[in-house]
Parts: sequence; C-alpha cells; structure tokens
Amino acid sequence: MAPKPKTLDFEQSLQQLEGLVEQLEQGDLPIEDALKAFEQGIRLTRDCQTILQQAEQKVQLLTEQDGAIHASDFPDQGDL
Repeated sequence: MAPKPKTLDFEQSLQQLEGLVEQLEQGDLPIEDALKAFEQGIRLTRDCQTILQQAEQKVQLLTEQDGAIHASDFPDQGDL
C-alpha cells in the first residue's frame, strides 16, 4: 500500500499557493505547466478552505454556551 501523502498545514499551503500565483502572473510558463500549476493551486485553495472551515467549527464549539453561540471580539494585543 502506498503511503498517504503528507498534508500541508495552512501556512505551508498558503505559501505554495502564493508561489504558484507569482509564476502564473509572470506569464512565461508553457501552457501545460501553467495548467498543472493552476490545478495545484485549486487543490491548495480547497485545502486552505477546509482548514479554515474546521477552525471556524472549533471556535464555534469552544464559544458555545447554553446551546447558543455567543459572538465576542478577540482581545486587542494590548489587552493580553
């Protein structure tokens, strides 16, 4: 059985996505390479969206009180 590919964390995915965008914006990639970069960018975008959705769900679970979610602002850095 082939090993499962290592999942990148959000920051790594975002960094790779930014690199792909820079390459595509330069406009000098051959069409085949540009399509591969675009496909990889779509995968990275979906991975980032999934990570953000999971983080949002965790925050909602952590802030839920008495069956209702209470919105609150994060404290300013000076308040910590």
